[in-house]
Amino acid sequence: MSLLIFSKYLYNMNTVEQKLKSFERLLTIMDKLRAECPWDKKQTLESLRYLTIEETYELADAILEKDMDEIKGELGDLMLHMVFYSKIASETNDFDVADVLNTVCDKLVERHPHIYGDVVANSEEEVKENWEKIKLKKGKKSVLQGVPKSLPAMVKSTRIQEKARGVGFDWDNKEQVFEKVKEEFSELHEEVEKNDLSAIEDEFGDVLFSIINYARFIGVDPEMALERTNKKFIRRFQYLEAESKKDGKEMGEMTLDEMDEYWNKAKKL
Repeated sequence: MSLLIFSKYLYNMNTVEQKLKSFERLLTIMDKLRAECPWDKKQTLESLRYLTIEETYELADAILEKDMDEIKGELGDLMLHMVFYSKIASETNDFDVADVLNTVCDKLVERHPHIYGDVVANSEEEVKENWEKIKLKKGKKSVLQGVPKSLPAMVKSTRIQEKARGVGFDWDNKEQVFEKVKEEFSELHEEVEKNDLSAIEDEFGDVLFSIINYARFIGVDPEMALERTNKKFIRRFQYLEAESKKDGKEMGEMTLDEMDEYWNKAKKL
Protein backbone atom coordinates (compact mmCIF):
# COMPACT_ATOMS: atom_id res chain seq x y z
CA MET A 1 0.00 0.00 0.00
CA SER A 2 1.49 3.38 -1.01
CA LEU A 3 1.97 6.13 1.56
CA LEU A 4 -0.70 8.28 -0.14
CA ILE A 5 -3.32 5.52 -0.13
CA PHE A 6 -2.41 4.60 3.47
CA SER A 7 -2.73 8.21 4.60
CA LYS A 8 -6.15 8.48 2.94
CA TYR A 9 -7.14 5.22 4.63
CA LEU A 10 -6.15 6.60 8.03
CA TYR A 11 -7.92 9.88 7.24
CA ASN A 12 -11.18 8.04 6.68
CA MET A 13 -10.82 6.22 9.99
CA ASN A 14 -11.72 9.21 12.19
CA THR A 15 -13.33 8.06 15.43
CA VAL A 16 -16.46 9.59 16.95
CA GLU A 17 -14.19 11.33 19.46
CA GLN A 18 -12.12 12.86 16.65
CA LYS A 19 -15.24 14.00 14.84
CA LEU A 20 -16.58 15.64 17.99
CA LYS A 21 -13.23 17.32 18.54
CA SER A 22 -13.33 18.72 14.98
CA PHE A 23 -16.84 20.05 15.54
CA GLU A 24 -15.76 21.59 18.84
CA ARG A 25 -12.89 23.30 17.00
CA LEU A 26 -15.36 24.83 14.52
CA LEU A 27 -17.56 26.09 17.37
CA THR A 28 -14.53 27.65 19.10
CA ILE A 29 -13.38 29.37 15.90
CA MET A 30 -16.92 30.68 15.31
CA ASP A 31 -17.04 32.17 18.82
CA LYS A 32 -13.71 33.92 18.27
CA LEU A 33 -14.63 35.28 14.83
CA ARG A 34 -17.99 36.55 16.07
CA ALA A 35 -16.25 38.34 18.91
CA GLU A 36 -13.27 39.79 17.07
CA CYS A 37 -13.76 39.91 13.28
CA PRO A 38 -15.45 43.11 11.97
CA TRP A 39 -17.15 41.24 9.10
CA ASP A 40 -18.36 38.29 11.18
CA LYS A 41 -19.62 40.61 13.95
CA LYS A 42 -21.75 42.49 11.43
CA GLN A 43 -23.59 39.47 9.95
CA THR A 44 -27.26 38.73 10.60
CA LEU A 45 -29.59 35.86 9.72
CA GLU A 46 -30.80 37.91 6.78
CA SER A 47 -27.37 38.89 5.47
CA LEU A 48 -26.20 35.26 5.51
CA ARG A 49 -29.27 33.98 3.67
CA TYR A 50 -28.20 34.74 0.11
CA LEU A 51 -24.67 33.50 0.83
CA THR A 52 -26.07 30.19 2.05
CA ILE A 53 -28.10 29.84 -1.14
CA GLU A 54 -24.94 30.52 -3.17
CA GLU A 55 -22.97 27.94 -1.18
CA THR A 56 -25.73 25.37 -1.77
CA TYR A 57 -25.50 25.88 -5.52
CA GLU A 58 -21.71 25.58 -5.36
CA LEU A 59 -22.13 22.24 -3.59
CA ALA A 60 -24.60 21.17 -6.27
CA ASP A 61 -22.04 22.06 -8.97
CA ALA A 62 -19.34 20.05 -7.20
CA ILE A 63 -21.66 17.04 -6.98
CA LEU A 64 -22.41 17.24 -10.70
CA GLU A 65 -18.68 17.41 -11.42
CA LYS A 66 -18.08 14.44 -9.06
CA ASP A 67 -15.22 16.41 -7.50
CA MET A 68 -14.91 14.89 -4.02
CA ASP A 69 -12.36 17.43 -2.75
CA GLU A 70 -14.64 20.25 -3.86
CA ILE A 71 -17.68 18.53 -2.31
CA LYS A 72 -15.77 18.25 0.98
CA GLY A 73 -14.92 21.95 0.89
CA GLU A 74 -18.45 23.06 0.03
CA LEU A 75 -19.93 20.87 2.77
CA GLY A 76 -17.57 22.59 5.17
CA ASP A 77 -18.80 25.99 4.01
CA LEU A 78 -22.42 24.95 4.56
CA MET A 79 -21.62 23.52 7.98
CA LEU A 80 -19.99 26.82 8.88
CA HIS A 81 -23.20 28.59 7.90
CA MET A 82 -25.30 26.31 10.11
CA VAL A 83 -23.00 27.03 13.05
CA PHE A 84 -23.06 30.76 12.19
CA TYR A 85 -26.87 30.92 12.22
CA SER A 86 -26.94 29.05 15.53
CA LYS A 87 -24.37 31.42 17.06
CA ILE A 88 -26.39 34.48 16.04
CA ALA A 89 -29.58 32.98 17.48
CA SER A 90 -27.81 32.11 20.74
CA GLU A 91 -26.98 35.80 21.23
CA THR A 92 -30.69 36.59 21.41
CA ASN A 93 -31.41 33.50 23.55
CA ASP A 94 -33.64 31.99 20.86
CA PHE A 95 -31.66 28.76 20.41
CA ASP A 96 -28.12 27.48 20.10
CA VAL A 97 -26.37 24.76 18.11
CA ALA A 98 -27.26 22.09 20.70
CA ASP A 99 -30.95 22.95 20.28
CA VAL A 100 -30.57 22.69 16.50
CA LEU A 101 -28.90 19.28 16.69
CA ASN A 102 -31.36 17.93 19.26
CA THR A 103 -34.28 19.15 17.16
CA VAL A 104 -33.10 17.27 14.08
CA CYS A 105 -32.27 14.18 16.13
CA ASP A 106 -35.77 14.18 17.65
CA LYS A 107 -37.27 14.61 14.18
CA LEU A 108 -35.25 11.71 12.77
CA VAL A 109 -36.33 9.40 15.58
CA GLU A 110 -39.96 10.47 15.22
CA ARG A 111 -39.98 10.02 11.44
CA HIS A 112 -38.36 6.59 11.56
CA PRO A 113 -40.83 4.58 13.66
CA HIS A 114 -39.83 1.54 11.58
CA ILE A 115 -36.37 1.87 13.16
CA TYR A 116 -37.12 3.31 16.59
CA GLY A 117 -40.64 1.93 17.03
CA ASP A 118 -42.87 -0.95 16.02
CA VAL A 119 -44.05 0.35 12.62
CA VAL A 120 -43.26 -1.87 9.62
CA ALA A 121 -41.85 -0.26 6.44
CA ASN A 122 -40.06 -2.50 3.97
CA SER A 123 -39.75 -0.09 1.04
CA GLU A 124 -38.76 3.48 0.31
CA GLU A 125 -42.36 4.31 -0.66
CA GLU A 126 -43.72 3.01 2.66
CA VAL A 127 -41.18 5.15 4.52
CA LYS A 128 -42.27 8.27 2.62
CA GLU A 129 -45.95 7.52 3.25
CA ASN A 130 -45.25 7.24 6.96
CA TRP A 131 -43.41 10.57 6.91
CA GLU A 132 -46.37 12.39 5.38
CA LYS A 133 -48.81 10.80 7.85
CA ILE A 134 -46.61 11.84 10.77
CA LYS A 135 -46.42 15.42 9.46
CA LEU A 136 -50.22 15.64 9.19
CA LYS A 137 -50.57 14.35 12.75
CA LYS A 138 -48.30 17.20 13.87
CA GLY A 139 -50.99 19.68 12.87
CA LYS A 140 -50.11 20.54 9.28
CA LYS A 141 -53.25 21.28 7.27
CA SER A 142 -51.74 20.13 3.98
CA VAL A 143 -49.02 17.73 2.91
CA LEU A 144 -47.85 20.48 0.56
CA GLN A 145 -47.32 22.88 3.43
CA GLY A 146 -43.73 21.72 3.83
CA VAL A 147 -42.71 22.76 0.31
CA PRO A 148 -40.68 25.99 0.64
CA LYS A 149 -42.21 28.89 -1.29
CA SER A 150 -38.83 30.20 -2.41
CA LEU A 151 -37.69 26.97 -4.08
CA PRO A 152 -36.84 27.24 -7.78
CA ALA A 153 -39.94 26.28 -9.78
CA MET A 154 -38.53 23.02 -11.17
CA VAL A 155 -37.39 21.77 -7.77
CA LYS A 156 -40.69 22.89 -6.25
CA SER A 157 -42.66 20.87 -8.85
CA THR A 158 -40.64 17.77 -8.01
CA ARG A 159 -41.23 18.19 -4.28
CA ILE A 160 -44.96 18.84 -4.77
CA GLN A 161 -45.31 15.65 -6.80
CA GLU A 162 -43.30 13.60 -4.30
CA LYS A 163 -45.43 14.80 -1.41
CA ALA A 164 -48.68 14.11 -3.28
CA ARG A 165 -47.41 10.60 -4.02
CA GLY A 166 -46.69 10.18 -0.31
CA VAL A 167 -50.42 10.16 0.43
CA GLY A 168 -51.35 8.03 -2.58
CA PHE A 169 -52.26 10.77 -5.11
CA ASP A 170 -50.32 9.63 -8.15
CA TRP A 171 -50.43 7.79 -11.47
CA ASP A 172 -50.09 4.03 -11.54
CA ASN A 173 -47.36 3.77 -14.18
CA LYS A 174 -45.05 5.76 -16.45
CA GLU A 175 -47.10 4.99 -19.58
CA GLN A 176 -50.05 6.94 -18.15
CA VAL A 177 -47.76 9.87 -17.37
CA PHE A 178 -46.28 9.85 -20.87
CA GLU A 179 -49.78 9.99 -22.34
CA LYS A 180 -50.43 13.01 -20.13
CA VAL A 181 -47.25 14.65 -21.46
CA LYS A 182 -48.48 14.18 -25.05
CA GLU A 183 -51.92 15.52 -24.10
CA GLU A 184 -50.39 18.65 -22.56
CA PHE A 185 -48.20 19.21 -25.64
CA SER A 186 -51.30 18.99 -27.83
CA GLU A 187 -53.14 21.53 -25.70
CA LEU A 188 -50.12 23.85 -25.82
CA HIS A 189 -50.04 23.61 -29.62
CA GLU A 190 -53.73 24.54 -29.79
CA GLU A 191 -53.20 27.66 -27.68
CA VAL A 192 -50.13 28.68 -29.72
CA GLU A 193 -52.30 28.54 -32.84
CA LYS A 194 -54.85 30.83 -31.12
CA ASN A 195 -52.00 33.20 -30.12
CA ASP A 196 -53.40 33.81 -26.62
CA LEU A 197 -50.26 34.58 -24.57
CA SER A 198 -51.87 34.01 -21.16
CA ALA A 199 -53.29 30.65 -22.20
CA ILE A 200 -49.98 29.70 -23.86
CA GLU A 201 -48.09 30.40 -20.65
CA ASP A 202 -50.63 28.37 -18.68
CA GLU A 203 -50.36 25.37 -21.00
CA PHE A 204 -46.58 25.66 -21.19
CA GLY A 205 -46.47 25.37 -17.41
CA ASP A 206 -48.64 22.25 -17.64
CA VAL A 207 -46.22 20.75 -20.16
CA LEU A 208 -43.24 21.39 -17.88
CA PHE A 209 -45.09 20.02 -14.84
CA SER A 210 -46.04 16.83 -16.70
CA ILE A 211 -42.49 16.32 -18.03
CA ILE A 212 -41.08 16.73 -14.51
CA ASN A 213 -43.63 14.17 -13.36
CA TYR A 214 -42.52 11.78 -16.12
CA ALA A 215 -38.90 12.29 -15.10
CA ARG A 216 -39.80 11.15 -11.60
CA PHE A 217 -41.41 7.99 -12.96
CA ILE A 218 -38.37 7.04 -15.05
CA GLY A 219 -35.91 7.80 -12.26
CA VAL A 220 -34.41 11.00 -13.66
CA ASP A 221 -33.66 14.13 -11.64
CA PRO A 222 -34.96 16.87 -14.00
CA GLU A 223 -32.77 19.54 -12.43
CA MET A 224 -29.62 17.48 -12.92
CA ALA A 225 -30.69 16.42 -16.41
CA LEU A 226 -31.23 20.02 -17.50
CA GLU A 227 -27.96 21.11 -15.93
CA ARG A 228 -26.11 18.37 -17.82
CA THR A 229 -27.64 19.69 -21.03
CA ASN A 230 -26.68 23.25 -20.07
CA LYS A 231 -23.07 22.18 -19.55
CA LYS A 232 -23.10 20.23 -22.81
CA PHE A 233 -24.39 23.26 -24.71
CA ILE A 234 -21.74 25.49 -23.10
CA ARG A 235 -18.93 23.08 -24.07
CA ARG A 236 -20.12 22.87 -27.68
CA PHE A 237 -20.76 26.59 -28.02
CA GLN A 238 -17.36 27.47 -26.59
CA TYR A 239 -15.78 25.00 -29.04
CA LEU A 240 -17.62 26.81 -31.83
CA GLU A 241 -16.29 30.16 -30.59
CA ALA A 242 -12.70 28.98 -30.18
CA GLU A 243 -12.39 27.01 -33.42
CA SER A 244 -14.05 29.62 -35.61
CA LYS A 245 -11.71 32.24 -34.15
CA LYS A 246 -8.72 30.06 -35.08
CA ASP A 247 -10.03 30.08 -38.65
CA GLY A 248 -10.24 33.87 -38.65
CA LYS A 249 -14.02 34.01 -38.43
CA GLU A 250 -16.11 36.21 -36.15
CA MET A 251 -19.19 35.20 -34.22
CA GLY A 252 -22.17 37.19 -35.44
CA GLU A 253 -20.75 37.42 -38.94
CA MET A 254 -20.99 33.72 -39.87
CA THR A 255 -24.02 32.13 -41.47
CA LEU A 256 -26.00 29.55 -39.57
CA ASP A 257 -24.69 26.85 -41.91
CA GLU A 258 -21.10 27.85 -41.10
CA MET A 259 -21.79 27.72 -37.36
CA ASP A 260 -23.52 24.35 -37.76
CA GLU A 261 -20.31 22.90 -39.19
CA TYR A 262 -18.42 23.73 -36.00
CA TRP A 263 -21.37 22.63 -33.87
CA ASN A 264 -21.46 19.21 -35.53
CA LYS A 265 -17.71 18.81 -35.00
CA ALA A 266 -18.22 19.64 -31.33
CA LYS A 267 -20.94 17.00 -31.07
CA LYS A 268 -18.58 14.36 -32.48
CA LEU A 269 -15.98 15.30 -29.88
